[in-house]
Amino acid sequence: MYDKFIRDNIKHGAFKLVHPNGDEQVYGNGQASVVWKINDARVLSKIVRNPLLNLGETYIDGGWDVEDGKLAELLAILKTNFEDGFVRRGATSAYAAILQSWNNLGASLRNVSHHYDLDASLFRAFLDQDMHYSCAYFRSPEQTLEEAQSAKCDHIRKKLCLKPGQKVLDIGSGWGSLGLYLAEKEDVQVTGLTLSNEQLAVANDEAVRRGLDNQVQFRLEDYRNHHGKYDAVVSVGMFEHVGLRNFDGYFNKVAKLLSGDGVAMIHTIGHTDRPVATNPWIRRHIFPGGYIPAISEISTAVERSPLVFADIEVWRQHYALTLKEWNHRFQTVRSEFAREKGERFCRIWEFYLLACQTAFEVSSLVVYQLQLGINNMSVPTTRDYLYDRS
Repeated sequence: MYDKFIRDNIKHGAFKLVHPNGDEQVYGNGQASVVWKINDARVLSKIVRNPLLNLGETYIDGGWDVEDGKLAELLAILKTNFEDGFVRRGATSAYAAILQSWNNLGASLRNVSHHYDLDASLFRAFLDQDMHYSCAYFRSPEQTLEEAQSAKCDHIRKKLCLKPGQKVLDIGSGWGSLGLYLAEKEDVQVTGLTLSNEQLAVANDEAVRRGLDNQVQFRLEDYRNHHGKYDAVVSVGMFEHVGLRNFDGYFNKVAKLLSGDGVAMIHTIGHTDRPVATNPWIRRHIFPGGYIPAISEISTAVERSPLVFADIEVWRQHYALTLKEWNHRFQTVRSEFAREKGERFCRIWEFYLLACQTAFEVSSLVVYQLQLGINNMSVPTTRDYLYDRS
């Protein structure tokens, strides 16, 4: 069943399949660059029945391995050759996305807690020193993760067009890294919103440690319940948790929070292709309620709000480099987490990091940075101001 299916569909790359009884088969053209070792004879049939879910399920259950640490290479081959045939698109997919990302106030709190309220030691193990859990900005692939995350913050700082003393709202403030950066660099007042108790504690401790607790305030609060007026609204890596049915409400809320001359900057993962439902394995194990938008879905929602686009920037490959470095750092401490939390836990995290890396490398994922305002003259009319070194 699976043999003909694989041979008929693999057009790019090659891998060697090793069965539990030792039999070997090579699929694809040219020399096999990856050895896929099957540990359970039932695995391939299970994957073929529901590949988007069961490829990951069988990996975390120990049903298969890849020799020489080449999991990313195997995933890239499989995505390149097979993924489009399995991703259901169109009206059915859009309807499924709505059901999967209802995300009312209670659901949003539970979804965030599922992922972000894990022990902070896990995230400290693989993130940069300031704990930015979002795409870095690599001006060159040789930059360190710390340098690239600092470059991301600086790029965002310039896009917000800040002045000393202004008020900034950070929706989805994480461990506080961006808010603290903006306060230090621009002498602004920052309010950060998070739904994670773990993140809130870390962010508040860091604000005190840096002597910025008089400038930066972090709150455990849903953006939908927040009120105020801000000169700038920034949101990095949070829009993916909003849910498709809430897009209109989100952009209308940002407009209400933004002053007439203010600037909003929304940084989100997105598809360059048509709308598609969230990968079921990611939804089950990593981000319940998550939804990755197509640019068409974003622009339609913005059009129905008082906001106007000032700029849209597309980051290609930056998140692949970020995730690659996160996995590298995770692997250096993997044995410690295996002892503490078990092998299955480690398999979940490495599969998550590398599946996402390869999605940015060979699939349709990118990062969009959306610069928005109520007044279309809120930002300069060229991008020159972003690239000076001030």
